[in-house]
Amino acid sequence: MASTIKNLSDFSHIQVADASPYTFGIVVSQWNANVTGALLNGAIEGLEKHGALPENIDIIEVPGSYELVAGADIILRNKKFDAVICLGCVIQGETPHFDFICDAVAHGVANVGLKYNKPAIFGVLTTTTLEQATARAGGIHGNKGEEAAITAIQMATISAKY
Repeated sequence: MASTIKNLSDFSHIQVADASPYTFGIVVSQWNANVTGALLNGAIEGLEKHGALPENIDIIEVPGSYELVAGADIILRNKKFDAVICLGCVIQGETPHFDFICDAVAHGVANVGLKYNKPAIFGVLTTTTLEQATARAGGIHGNKGEEAAITAIQMATISAKY
């Protein structure tokens, strides 16, 4: 598994575009707030590190990861946004609930992006344990929030070009 050998948030091998011309919406789940708060911080830091202006970043909180799709729809309904970043954390439990939520959110985020022809970025951790989630929310494996921010910048740049 790739995550056992490196920090997944290493972007030294790519040229990240300038984020300053773009506006970003971030939808973050309140569920597993210790993890999603770290993802949010990583996303904001990633955007600002690459030039996004703080006034061009809007954040809305939704109750859980399932609601990320509706939040993304609300953000993208507003024509001023160039991309939306969806941040959440679903940790597998003892029931199939995990599978239903992960599948619905993944498909929903993809579909809302297609609906508005705007990048909708899936920054949702789907882990087996809290320890795995923490490792990917600013821990030893980097920060998936920052990864989602870089993806949003890159996709907003591509979208603006084409």
